Amino acid sequence: MIIGNGILANSVRSYDREDVLFFASGVSNSLEKNPAEFEREIRLLQSALEEFPDKKLIYFSTCSIYDPTKKDSPYVIHKLNAEKLITDTCKNFIIFRIGNAVGRGGNPNTLINFLKDSILYENKFILHNNAKRILIGTDDIALFIKQYIDEFNNDIVNLTYPYQYSLPEILSQLEEHLGKKAVYENIDEGSFYTIEFNSTTETFFTGISSEDYLRRLFLAYL
Repeated sequence: MIIGNGILANSVRSYDREDVLFFASGVSNSLEKNPAEFEREIRLLQSALEEFPDKKLIYFSTCSIYDPTKKDSPYVIHKLNAEKLITDTCKNFIIFRIGNAVGRGGNPNTLINFLKDSILYENKFILHNNAKRILIGTDDIALFIKQYIDEFNNDIVNLTYPYQYSLPEILSQLEEHLGKKAVYENIDEGSFYTIEFNSTTETFFTGISSEDYLRRLFLAYL
């Protein structure tokens, strides 16, 4: 059973199972600050846990939890609250903390969508040279879950391609893919955070270089 209709929900649709509850409905904008949006997701999650107590829950959280610059953001606080609700009340679950998800369509505020639109519409932006980001394609999220869903029980799993991409690195390949130069200003700012890459995730991506993976994401989704 799948709750939701966004890019994560659509990515796992072909792997739906009767004994599993994919909870993929909630706040997708990490910049959201409206308490009502977070409360709506928590109520829906509580209702799903009460209605389907015997199903294995798959919940999508965020690797931004590890980012010290975002520890006080409403979005991260909300995700931690949702995780606590699950770990306190659910008897069979996997929480996947996802990196920056790249998929077809979705929230225009995500990193790749923002950069793509800025290039195509010639919108000038500021590029933080020292910032790094972790990425993963939604199809890879779905395939990883399909392959390992029965190997994890009551676990929290960091799920992302195991490499920290610099923003200049991402932008350079995106310009090449789109065949168009971005209009931007460089500043020596930005941050990144340490994350422990899951060993199973590292095995899943064995043999794919960081450059090839970035190229594959752009070819698949943009």
